[in-house]
Formats: sequence, C-alpha cells, structure tokens
Amino acid sequence: MPGAPSSSWRLFWARVKGKFEGADLRVCIAFWLFGLVNNILYVIILSAALDLVGPSIPKATVLLASIIPGLATKVVVPYFIHLIPYSLRIIAFATLSTCGMLTVALSPSTTSASSITAKVAGIVLANISSGAGEVNFLSLTQFYGTFSLAAWGSGTGGAGLIGAGAYALATTELGISVHATLLTSALLPLIMLVSFFALLPRGPLRAARKHEQAYHHIEPDEDPAEDDGGETAGLLDQPDRLSNSSAFSTQPQSWLQTTLQELKLKLLRARTLIIPYMFPLFLVYFAEYTINQGVAPTLLFPLASTPLKHYRAFYPTYSALYQLGVFISRSSLALFRVRSLYVPSFLQVANLVVLTIQALWPFMPNVYFVFAIVLWEGLLGGLVYVSTYAAVREEVAEEDREFSLGAVAVSDSAGICLAGFLGVGMESALCSWQVGHGRDWCRQL
Repeated sequence: MPGAPSSSWRLFWARVKGKFEGADLRVCIAFWLFGLVNNILYVIILSAALDLVGPSIPKATVLLASIIPGLATKVVVPYFIHLIPYSLRIIAFATLSTCGMLTVALSPSTTSASSITAKVAGIVLANISSGAGEVNFLSLTQFYGTFSLAAWGSGTGGAGLIGAGAYALATTELGISVHATLLTSALLPLIMLVSFFALLPRGPLRAARKHEQAYHHIEPDEDPAEDDGGETAGLLDQPDRLSNSSAFSTQPQSWLQTTLQELKLKLLRARTLIIPYMFPLFLVYFAEYTINQGVAPTLLFPLASTPLKHYRAFYPTYSALYQLGVFISRSSLALFRVRSLYVPSFLQVANLVVLTIQALWPFMPNVYFVFAIVLWEGLLGGLVYVSTYAAVREEVAEEDREFSLGAVAVSDSAGICLAGFLGVGMESALCSWQVGHGRDWCRQL
C-alpha cells in the first residue's frame, strides 16, 4: 500500500514521543551532564592506561588504582552521606576530580616508580570522587522521577563513548600529546557545578527539605504525615518509617545508640538487595572488565589484515567500541529494559569465555568479529546497569528507595575490582602463551 511505510514511521515516532511525555528538559539535561562528568575522567584514565604505565606493566594495574578507592567509597558512603547537603557534596566532588586529574596530567611522562606513584595518587583522588558521586546522583534521582534515572544512565554511557573515543582520536589520529589531553580533561568537573547550581531545578529538593524539617518539629503526640525526605535526608533519618522495628523504643536514647541502630537497620536493608539486584550487576561487570583489562589487550591480529596502523591502536579501539555499546544500551531505559537481570549477565560470561579462547587458540578469521563481540559486550553491560536501577525504583518501597539506589552502586565496583585482580595475571599469562606460540604482537605495544 502506498504510504504504509510513512504511516508506520509516524506511528513509531508517536510512540517514542509518548514515552517521553512529562519529562522536564532541565532535569534531563542536568542528570545527563552529571552522568557524563562523573564517569568521563574514569573512562579517560582507563583509555590512557597503556600510556600511563607503559607496555611492561599490566593495564589492570590502572584499573585497580581506579576502582579500589571507588569501591571503598561506595561501601561506606551510603551510610552517612545523608548527613551532608547535596550542594556541599557537589563542590567536594568537583574539587577532588580536578585535583586528581591535575596530579595525573602534571606527573612526569616517564614510567619510573616515582612518576607512576604520583599518577596513581591522582587516579585515587579522581575515583574517590567518582565513586561517591555515583552513590550521590543515583540517590538524587529519587527526588526527580524516572526520567532523571534514564538521563543519568545515558550520561554515564555518553561518558564512555566520548571519553574513550575522544582520547583515541586525540592521541592516535590528531597527534595531541597525552599530557595535553589529560590536562584539558581536568576542566570538565566545572560542568558538574554549573549543572547543579544553575541548571537543575531546586524545587524538589527544597520541598523535600521542608517536609523533613516539618517532621522534626512535630509534637510527640502528633501523627506525622508521610514525606519524601529532604536534601540531607536518607532512608533512616526518618524513624517513623521504622516504627515497627524493635530497635526503636519510646525511651530516650543517646545519639550514639540511635546512630548504631540506624546503621544496623541499613545493613539489614542492604542484605535484602543482594540477590535480586546486586549479584547480577556484580556478575556482568566482573565478566566485562575481565575482558576489557585482562583479555582485550591480547586480542591482536596482523596489522595488514586490519584497518589499524599500530598495535597500540587495538586497545583504545576496543575501548571505544565497548563504550559505544554501553552508550546505546544505557540510553535505552525510557524505551526498553530487561526484567530478568540474570540472562544478560550470563551472556556476558559467555563473551568472556569466547574471547579468552580466541586469545589462546585464534579461530576468528579477522578482527571484525572481535569488534562485533566487544560492541555486544558493551550493550549487555549497559542494559543490566540501567535495568537494575529501574527495578530498584519500581520494586523497592519509596521510603527505602533513596538509600537502596545508593547501596546497590557498590555492586559494579566490586565486580570491576575482582576483574582487576584477575586481569593483572590474566593479561601477562595470555601474552606469554601467545609469544610461546609464535605470536609476539603483544610485546610490540
């Protein structure tokens, strides 16, 4: 029928527009920029791993320096971050990120012990900020609705694509020095400040803070109305929500007793999040970062059979393709999400097995097959990430949601951390195997 394709196209776009009905553009832009800036320095550092530590040191060393501080931060931060106003948190994150990247950029461009120590110190600062920032912004989405979470996820995916792609373009094609590229990236945290203080509507936070203040000023014999928590509020700032717990009594308690009781209840709440949300997120990140840091550096082909000019170009190219997949899937939440988080997680484990076999006994005819799998790897990882937090928003009670969103964030870092430890030995072992079987390309990086 003439015009049928055009009619179908209009119907498709009508459905897409319907998915975004009610979205606040300022909120979406602000959270997209939060996700971009919070994650982009981490991506740039991983993309620069080879240039920062040299070919003789496993790239997973950089991963560990990046992820362990972030993991430690995510383990601790959800239990006390509610005591700090969001405005002060943003200033602290921007300051730490800028100082960290300046330290990395201004360190001597050598692979001496002192130079690498300085670079690692800068990486640690930047990733403490990134880890705490992820907990913070995921918790903040509680006050701004589903579209804020979708925008945050897309921004984090954009960070991967822009960070890895821009680094590869600048240092490989444009010939810009690593020093200049890293120095320029130190200015990016300023965007976070502008997004929070000038772009994000503050009404929801002010309203929530007023509700919290109203609660604290009620008389003991009044029945408090349910509220959403304020700018400094967290799950257990609101004892009325936990009135059924035997941990609370009507007798006066010291500040320390109350704090310990609240901490205990938070830990109990976190335990209930492990199986439905935290473990599949942990699993998918463990598999993909084992690929990225332990296997991908050894997935090399003869240069004549590839579109690449140097062996060092394989690693950033894989990173860019992976991040493209992450960006696409993390931007899809408003249109699509998976309900079973374990299916894509196990598919990611299958990717790890296939690519490890390729590194040991190459069976793929050319590099384009690896390109496709790496892209698919990114799609799976991003899909599990956004679907996990969407599930938390839908399935966790509203009064527990702010804390739960932040607490689940430890899962991906735990998976990445374990992958980093495995990757340190895995890359070296795979490279030694290849050299022993007549393929010494990994030594030519």
